This record gives sequence, structure tokens and C-alpha cells, in this order.
Amino acid sequence: MPHVHAVQVYYEDTDFSGVVYHANYLRFFERAREHLLGPDELVRLYRDLGVGFVVYKAEMTFREGAVFGDRLEIRTTARVESEYRAVFHQEAWRVGGRVPLVEGIIQLVWVDRDKQLVALPPSMVAILREAGG
Repeated sequence: MPHVHAVQVYYEDTDFSGVVYHANYLRFFERAREHLLGPDELVRLYRDLGVGFVVYKAEMTFREGAVFGDRLEIRTTARVESEYRAVFHQEAWRVGGRVPLVEGIIQLVWVDRDKQLVALPPSMVAILREAGG
């Protein structure tokens, strides 16, 4: 089962054509990942261990644009790809829709305060495994 995060499309999310600006899907996906991983745990990891995630790679496929007033579901599954990398498959669905509007594959790595690569924290590995693998 994917993790589902609700998003309301506001006027500020759209471009001159009334469609959600493409880069805003990255923001929607980021919020969904934070909710899946747990904001409190992310804060604790940074405060106590000095580690946090950064985007390593992002692939996006745009099929149809959401518009002002749409209610979206960001559906996320995740897997541990290696000791250092997690992969998130994310889709933006219009509530009640039959197909995803936007699909993304986002790869994250963990770094310390010096921006050096570190292994995924055990608490994140557990959360990611629970979220799909």
C-alpha cells in the first residue's frame, strides 16, 4: 500500500495557463516524503546526529496538469536501494482519478553536516522497509 498525502492546489501553485507549475510537483513530492519519513524523526536525526537527506536524482513524467482547486493525492512507495540510497516512486493523482497525472522517481542519499555521504540511519531503513522495501 502506498503512503498517501493530500495536497490542495492553490492559485499560487499554478502558472499563467492555470495549470500547476511543473516544479511545484517536486515540492508536493517532498512534503509527502517528509510525512512518510516522519518530520519529528528527521529533526531528531539532524539535531542529534547531524545527518539529513538530499536529492541525488529526480526523474519526472508529466501526463496531465492539475489545476487550481484540484485536490490531489501524492502516493508514495519507497525502497532501500543500497546502504547509502533510498528510492521513492511517487505519483500525483487527482482525487477520484483513474490515472496518475505526474509520476516521479526520486533518489535520496544521506549526508552529514560536512555534506559527506553517510549510510542511511537505522531508523530510516526501518521506515523505508515498512513503506515498501
